[in-house]
Amino acid sequence: MRLLLATLALAIAFVLATGNSLPPMVASHFIAGGAANAFMPRGTYLRLITALLVGLPLFIALVSSVTSVLPARFINLPNREYWLAPERQADTLAYLRRQGTRFALIFAIFLCLVHRLVVEANAHSPPLFPEPLFFIGVTAFLVGLVIWLGGFIVHFRRHP
Repeated sequence: MRLLLATLALAIAFVLATGNSLPPMVASHFIAGGAANAFMPRGTYLRLITALLVGLPLFIALVSSVTSVLPARFINLPNREYWLAPERQADTLAYLRRQGTRFALIFAIFLCLVHRLVVEANAHSPPLFPEPLFFIGVTAFLVGLVIWLGGFIVHFRRHP
């Protein structure tokens, strides 16, 4: 969790540092081809992206932490009886919290990328969203998600 909080602090600093280069009216939504089709005041955009960048990863981490207070019947895992047996339950719940934090980190980094691309788009006149970089970022996010999910599934599929 400390790593997540440190990452979010750096992400906020990144948004604030790069946000100064945005124009007073920020192109904030783009259509296919990268053309802007919605704008908002810079302050509103910076508050929104900061709220999303902090709120969504913290929500993900919070949801994964709630598993420690849920009754075992509400936790859906492969081989649930094995993983939530009293002698393994604490380790299993700690693993779920760590995995939730890892996903929150991956998501926060992706949101930083999206913000960076919005900054880059607004550096052009008219604003033009760099779709190829976005698609590379989405692909990297999805690869990270598949690796994260694969590790999660493999961990809970195995048992003696």
